[in-house]
Amino acid sequence: MVSMGTVKTRLTFEEFEQLPDRPGKQELVRGELIEMPPAEYKHHLIAGRIFKLLDSALERAHVRGEAGDLGGVFHEMGYRLPGEGWLQPDVSVTHAGQRVEKYLIGSPAIAIEVISPSNTARQIDAKAELYFEFGSREVWRVFPRTKQVTIQVPGGARVMAADAVIATPLFPGLALTVKEIFGD
Repeated sequence: MVSMGTVKTRLTFEEFEQLPDRPGKQELVRGELIEMPPAEYKHHLIAGRIFKLLDSALERAHVRGEAGDLGGVFHEMGYRLPGEGWLQPDVSVTHAGQRVEKYLIGSPAIAIEVISPSNTARQIDAKAELYFEFGSREVWRVFPRTKQVTIQVPGGARVMAADAVIATPLFPGLALTVKEIFGD
């Protein structure tokens, strides 16, 4: 089995942009090319479900005049980070008015990673560090095997089991159950 995060070479972002399309996902972490195998069906199913739930919840919050610090919800959107970085969370929620050039600039307000068997804790921790360094306020780690979600904020994290309800001060009115995420 090929593990996620095999470093192939150091690249500038401009070199990274010129790479050919391949199956799987490629990210650039401080100039290191990280290649991941294609995500499996269940991974996409969970990420798609999270996207739909958050997108409709954010739309309702905006109609109520809430969640003004949040922009939109995206599925597999890439974010250009300073220092030769490009991360592509499975689901993300942007900051309101997040800077856009050719790509979204900086980290999303909320980055959500569905953890695959090929992910290592070290690699996911490194990505979370980058998300926070460049503007994220929360990083959600979704673990399909254990059906748990970890909500990380700078300085702490909480693990949410199957019966838990995910709520966040960033997202007024959000009451998403962990069971909903996994389709239980």
